[in-house]
Amino acid sequence: MSTTIRIVLFMFLMFGGWNMLTTNHSHHPINNEKSRVHVQAAGKNEITVLLERRYIDGEVSEEVRNEKKQSIKKILAKYHDWKVVDLEEDEIVLQKKINDISPLMKTNGYIGLSKDATLSIFNGKPKNKEVIQSFFQLDIKKLEGHKQELLKKGVRITSKKSYEKWVETLKPYSVTKNQS
Repeated sequence: MSTTIRIVLFMFLMFGGWNMLTTNHSHHPINNEKSRVHVQAAGKNEITVLLERRYIDGEVSEEVRNEKKQSIKKILAKYHDWKVVDLEEDEIVLQKKINDISPLMKTNGYIGLSKDATLSIFNGKPKNKEVIQSFFQLDIKKLEGHKQELLKKGVRITSKKSYEKWVETLKPYSVTKNQS
């Protein structure tokens, strides 16, 4: 849907035309491929803005803000570097792709192996089994013993550079469909 159509639709919604055409949807959760938090409707003179940040490590953070109802142009101008994902009568979902690892990864992220030798990012050491993101299965027989041991214990990841280095270094060891 083009930005112009979204703006026209939002202005229509702001002036109450939507309520004449359909029921009030202010208490249903926003649908997406991943479940989002249930957003409580803002006051009559407010609109709920859900800011969704997607990090390269697969983590998604959400922030809920209530903004004064105003023209869609003013709201979008305030969030000019965000993409509109969903637009409803009393809420807007905006998304931003962050070209960095998540704060969770920076504080407690480890790269390691799951039980089936899948390269994964963990919240904490791999023994805790709290996977944030999985990549590909590794042929650990081809992987050097030193790297196997490091990955079984978990390697602390605190930067985008180390995250990318480990993923790229281990790609050649990934199992192809013909191997499995």
